[in-house]
Amino acid sequence: MKVYGFTIIRNAVKLDYPVVEAIKSILPVCDEVIVAVGKSDDSTLELIRSIDFSKIKIIETVWDEKQREGGRTLALETDKAFAAIPDDADWCFYLQADEVLHEKYYSSVKNAMLLYKDDTRVEGLLFNYKHFYGSYDYLGSSWSWYRHEIRIIRKNNFFFSYKDAQGFRKMPNEKLNVKLIDATIYHYGWVRDPRAMQRKQREFNQLYHDDQWIERHVANSNEFDYSQIDSLEYFKGSHPKVMEERIGRLNWKFDHDLSKNRLAFRERLKRIGSSLIGIRIGEYRNYKIV
Repeated sequence: MKVYGFTIIRNAVKLDYPVVEAIKSILPVCDEVIVAVGKSDDSTLELIRSIDFSKIKIIETVWDEKQREGGRTLALETDKAFAAIPDDADWCFYLQADEVLHEKYYSSVKNAMLLYKDDTRVEGLLFNYKHFYGSYDYLGSSWSWYRHEIRIIRKNNFFFSYKDAQGFRKMPNEKLNVKLIDATIYHYGWVRDPRAMQRKQREFNQLYHDDQWIERHVANSNEFDYSQIDSLEYFKGSHPKVMEERIGRLNWKFDHDLSKNRLAFRERLKRIGSSLIGIRIGEYRNYKIV
């Protein structure tokens, strides 16, 4: 069974992405990882080159700065990395630069890939998610955080990265048939130095909106305000080992009063209704579970 990983990154140093940890977290289950490194304003390329080069293949790209609607650039770059995977791959493992696979799920992931390798009805594997916020001690608990997403797909030229690269679809625009597996992706996109987070907010929103929108909606501040969050819960588990050094370097403090629940009234109603019928009302699902 041949498994290739793939990801994209730009300005990882300036924006403090845990991309090295992300890549290292899937190396044990991949034969090779394709990294599409966009032309950066910092030493991102050198950072990626510092990883175990025997299993890393770098392709250098230039992001289309004109694509400023819905994060389309992220999908285009993801497609470049996906296209660089050899056609003999059985599975392709995608991770974003702020996502990490915990080592305790290696066996589950490998077993699932082997189990469904020859079952062509299964086009991808669906993962659970934990979304960290503010620090490594808190998880987002509102329903605005997605619970599942596709992170392993078959090598198929009809598959493509969807919208802003959160998931995948197949031509012309159909959802993939997937199996939910017993594995969780740890998403650290909302955990970084408040100064780096504010830089990320401005740069990231440039992939979605014009300059006027950014000036109106992104605070003109040196630091991101983590206090503006609706609902969190305390994380009681362990983090992936590849994250230990980064967590040890934490240089800011974030405390949240868990009793301060600011869930929107609409979500409160959904939760009541969902408890009565047994399914989550209004959940975004960019996939078909088979």
